Amino acid sequence: MFINKNINGIMHKFKGKEYPCCTSLTMGLIGGKWKTVILYHLIEGPLRYNELRKEMPTVTERTLSLQLKALEEDGLIKRKVYTSKPPLKVEYSLTEFGETTIPLVKSIAEWGESALEQYAK
Repeated sequence: MFINKNINGIMHKFKGKEYPCCTSLTMGLIGGKWKTVILYHLIEGPLRYNELRKEMPTVTERTLSLQLKALEEDGLIKRKVYTSKPPLKVEYSLTEFGETTIPLVKSIAEWGESALEQYAK
């Protein structure tokens, strides 16, 4: 197993941001309460904003919008706007870079299922 420890004070740069280690980079990109959940729901394919809201009924509209914007800025998801005919349609999907998170996101979901089965009482 490779663990990248920041023993020499070396910072890792990603898209203009600095991270002290690769773990902090990962958590910066997909950490928090909602980013991984959004990525999980996009694994099967593109979803519209309202479809994402239905999948995550407890997230506020503001939080969902901010998290989608952050994921888009980091290159993990793409936002496609269809303007050919009203009403305006916006779809979110994983980018090629975002698809690299699928094994990680699935592993997180599987761990959650295991924790429910074995430790939730």
